[in-house]
Amino acid sequence: MATGVLTPSASATARPDTVQRALNALVQTDGVPGALAGVTERNGRTRSYTAGPDVPRDGQVRIGSNTKMFTAVVVLQLVGEGKVGLDAKVETYLPGLVRGEGIDGRDITVRELLQHTSGLPEYEADVTDDILQRRYLEPRDLLDIAFRHKSDFSPGTSWAYSSTNYVLAGLIVQKVTGRPLGEQIDKRIIQPLGLRHTYFPAPGDMTIREPHPKGHDQRRDVTEIDPSAAWAAGQMISTNSDLNRFLTALLAGRLLPPAQLAQMRTTVPLGDTGAGYGLGLMSRPLSCGGVYWGHGGDIPGFETRGGVTDDGRAANIAVTVSPPDGATTKHLEQAVDTALCR
Repeated sequence: MATGVLTPSASATARPDTVQRALNALVQTDGVPGALAGVTERNGRTRSYTAGPDVPRDGQVRIGSNTKMFTAVVVLQLVGEGKVGLDAKVETYLPGLVRGEGIDGRDITVRELLQHTSGLPEYEADVTDDILQRRYLEPRDLLDIAFRHKSDFSPGTSWAYSSTNYVLAGLIVQKVTGRPLGEQIDKRIIQPLGLRHTYFPAPGDMTIREPHPKGHDQRRDVTEIDPSAAWAAGQMISTNSDLNRFLTALLAGRLLPPAQLAQMRTTVPLGDTGAGYGLGLMSRPLSCGGVYWGHGGDIPGFETRGGVTDDGRAANIAVTVSPPDGATTKHLEQAVDTALCR
């Protein structure tokens, strides 16, 4: 693998390229402890970048809601196999489970789960302390927390991001296959693509297996947490290069039949941002024209952004902190744009 790495300690005579400068700015200007990036060119050449102290090249990070892409792919594979219906009601697979104020699984489709058009309330704000305190939560614990709140809107009438949707999607996978979600992701995606640095942590596993930077929640080290509160919506660990490989394979049709990939890429607009949300896959506009496809993820200690273009460019960038405001996230997304448009 050609790495072409330039780090802040590189010779002063070697002028850092635009991606390295963007990572340096995240550390020096935004104050993130560390940043790391993986970029794949159209010809398949890969480059890895780091900024900040003690950041291993292409180290493992918690990828947060990028996990949703993996969960959605498994659901869509089951759709292609005729085992799940995109427009079937959630009640079909999880009878009696989805109930609350304005909430009824008999009114919500699988498609609406994957596209965040179900109106189901978000649970994440209620479990941040549980994550930091390393408390283990079962998927049904997460639903109990979510369903204390009333629905945000009637199914299919609007869009609102909610990880509750993906907890249910993961439970549907388990109900239909009779196997754990992590096992299905490993069997159907990780092993076939040779994603050697990607995994779904086992229950109780609070570590990151391979070389990795430390994750921070402001000044606190939160590298070791119990990610069970994220589960199907955000539990996985990977590297920037593995995410690039996964997304490149996905867009190339190596994971889904054409019909299901087309459904995944059919988006609803996200306000006037130019971005759109498909079935576990987002499109974002590029300053150089066109769009890139990916997701992004946040979990205590790490934030990741990136994606791939239709012509084969790929970039993923992670920072080793939970950003305190939207400005750092915006700069992170601008760094992805820089990597894909250079």
